[in-house]
Amino acid sequence: MPTDQLTRPAAPTDQLTRPAAPTRDRYVDGLRALSLFVVVAWHWVFTVISWHHGPHAGNPIGSAPGLWALTWALQVMPLFFFVGGFAHLRTWESVERAGEGYATFCRRRLGRLLKPAALCVAAVACARVAAGAMFPHVAWLGSALMLTLSPLWFLCVYVVLVCIAPAAIALHRRFGALVPVVLGGAACLVDVARFHAHIGAIAWLNFLFVWAFAHQLGFFYERLTSTSRRAAVAMGASGLLALLALTNIGLYPRSMVGVPGDRFSNMGPPTLCIVALCLLQVGLVALVRPAVTRWLGRSGAQRAVDWATRRSMTVYLWHFVGFSLAYGVLWGIGVRAPQSPGALWWAERPLFVIAPAVMTFPLVRAFSRFDAPRRAAAV
Repeated sequence: MPTDQLTRPAAPTDQLTRPAAPTRDRYVDGLRALSLFVVVAWHWVFTVISWHHGPHAGNPIGSAPGLWALTWALQVMPLFFFVGGFAHLRTWESVERAGEGYATFCRRRLGRLLKPAALCVAAVACARVAAGAMFPHVAWLGSALMLTLSPLWFLCVYVVLVCIAPAAIALHRRFGALVPVVLGGAACLVDVARFHAHIGAIAWLNFLFVWAFAHQLGFFYERLTSTSRRAAVAMGASGLLALLALTNIGLYPRSMVGVPGDRFSNMGPPTLCIVALCLLQVGLVALVRPAVTRWLGRSGAQRAVDWATRRSMTVYLWHFVGFSLAYGVLWGIGVRAPQSPGALWWAERPLFVIAPAVMTFPLVRAFSRFDAPRRAAAV
């Protein structure tokens, strides 16, 4: 045997088992599209607009007992970052196979995200300038602009995760499951410092630790979704039990979104509850994958997922612009949405889904062309 074969280090297990040419995973496509469309539906259905020297967005979660439970199912941003981690791993493997490097990876991952996002921001900013010129004495136009663009907050975190993804993948290959354990522990320490030592500024670190935890779990997607049902149930149950414990100690709110009147939000900055929610959601994703994959084998389901995958990011980028336009049109014709969630507000919910959808549809038709085509794995 040649000497170099005797001295050459063994390839990491992940490299030995990594497929040479991974195929498209429609389940991942579906999860990504689902997470974005759920957020869109949430914003259209559950946004309460109130006016205090300008528009402010709230929600009805605190208005009815038990409504907070909806947020455990519909707060799906952990799932979005989980799927993003898997997509980044697939892209980095593709870059490695092509003999390219970090710059290629960032160009591929950020190009198709930042270009359509920049176009959306630029269009809204131009509309703000035009409105300011037409109505120079309206003081709330700036707050309306920020409200319209507020759903894009996650892009800042996502860009950071893209930039550090190759390093995170290297840590994954070197240390495996220890990395998300450390990130979860760091999120816990931040909460201890925030709530016990009253170091409020440290809470912002959890924008990195919590979402990086979900992102890092995405590197285990193939292992998690091929594991036994018992393991998937164990993960989901551990997340559920952790959520139940955390939200019943008198510290964390039960809602996974910000609720007017709560001392703080579990999402801004994210708390340890979002780590638990991520475990719950990933366990459920692994548990139902076989059944959903069989359904995705049907031609109609494939077409639906392909349609949603091609348009999900464009819909997300423009959905609150459509909501704002619909709100303005309805206001202009005399439809005044109640500023608090009562019976009339609930009765009007269908209108505030149909009208934003009507306004968003032409925006998606016009701007979806700027969303670059997807590669083998979903983004």
